[in-house]
Amino acid sequence: MKYMNNHKHVAAKFIVTFVVAIIVLIISVMKTNSYNALRHEAVFSGAELFSVQGSRDNKVSIVAVPRGSTWTKVFDLDNEGIEEANYQAYTVDFTVSNNTKDNVQDYKFRIDFQDKAFLLSAWNGHLEFHQHTDKGEIVDEVMDLREFVPEDHVLETYYTDGDSLVVMNPGDYLIYTPSSSVNAVEMPIEPFKATTPGIIMYFGIGKNLEDEMTVRLDYSFHRRLIKEPLFWVAVSIAIIWLITLLIYIITSMQIRKYKERHERDNEIINESIETFIGFIDAKDSYTNGHSIRVAQYTRRIAEELGYNEEELDQIYYVALLHDCGKIGVPDSILGKPDKLTDDEFKVIKSHTERGGAILRHFKSLKNVEEGALYHHERYDGRGYPEGRAGEDIPLIARIICVADSYDAMNSDRVYRKRLSPEHIIEEIENGKGKQFDPKIADIMLNLIKGNKLDIED
Repeated sequence: MKYMNNHKHVAAKFIVTFVVAIIVLIISVMKTNSYNALRHEAVFSGAELFSVQGSRDNKVSIVAVPRGSTWTKVFDLDNEGIEEANYQAYTVDFTVSNNTKDNVQDYKFRIDFQDKAFLLSAWNGHLEFHQHTDKGEIVDEVMDLREFVPEDHVLETYYTDGDSLVVMNPGDYLIYTPSSSVNAVEMPIEPFKATTPGIIMYFGIGKNLEDEMTVRLDYSFHRRLIKEPLFWVAVSIAIIWLITLLIYIITSMQIRKYKERHERDNEIINESIETFIGFIDAKDSYTNGHSIRVAQYTRRIAEELGYNEEELDQIYYVALLHDCGKIGVPDSILGKPDKLTDDEFKVIKSHTERGGAILRHFKSLKNVEEGALYHHERYDGRGYPEGRAGEDIPLIARIICVADSYDAMNSDRVYRKRLSPEHIIEEIENGKGKQFDPKIADIMLNLIKGNKLDIED
């Protein structure tokens, strides 16, 4: 029962640990999903927008790198007869950098214009324009500005030198959505990688581009579950759990084999001892089975004293052999119905010393000879063979003394019939502190009164 309870206790611990690992894993999945669903925003303007060094401080950054050109155009917006070029073309590369260990799953950026600009071309992604007019806001999407056809859109445009350009006034803005096509993959952006869409724009000659635009970057990450610290906590718990489980299974199998071997050894010992005891009990039909009953009563008393299972087995065997010295007592004395002579009584008493001598070399059972040698000692010191008293008598012998006396009173003998239960209780009560250890006697009395011993058999 104790072994089974221990198994249940261990199994409960394994279940709790497994549940904890699952909970931690679920939390890690939830945290990862929550992180991946989160949208992030960063705003870049002025020198920061055009500074490579400043961008490294952000998880995801965008840097505008203008490439000046000799392209210039005349924009005579008010028909003033302007003949000299007043706008210059810039190819602006917008480098979006991922400075983290996670993938940038998707992104888009918005360019707000602080001054008038004209857009000629863009590559890879598509553009969503927001123009503010007297009639309200115009929103139009151009999938590829390189193939822009003004007639297909409602946007305000300006035509010059054979090019149709989209007009962006102060306060207007565009949203760039990157391409995910096979030929121009701009997302996702892998860890510590970058992608560079570009736009060709015309600004007034002499303008400082740092003052011309603001960029708002919107993005989200895709963090792989294996990059979530809690995931590895869950994995570590699971690995430790699995290793511990394997060790426990292997250990349990070894313990089971040991227990089975131990039980087989006990059976062999028990059968051998019982066979030997059978020879002794057979010498007197009235005491047949006496040794086994005494051993059982001794074990019950020892259980009440709190001994463990292995100790109880040892105590049982010691008690089983308590009368082994009677092997040397003549049958005529053992079975004599009349009062024994002094010499005959001396022979009877000698069975304790004979038993001690026989068992002295029996090393498999610790102190086995004490049960045989001292079980007729009395608590008041008037017993034999040494006249020991009180605690000086080994505990096992004090237990056997009570069990032996109980069985003698509860059995038919050649010289009398068995005593009644009431008479047995009275005799044990009267023997406390005299023949019996009071503590052991009280345990036996409680067993008798609680019907935990079958005093009828």
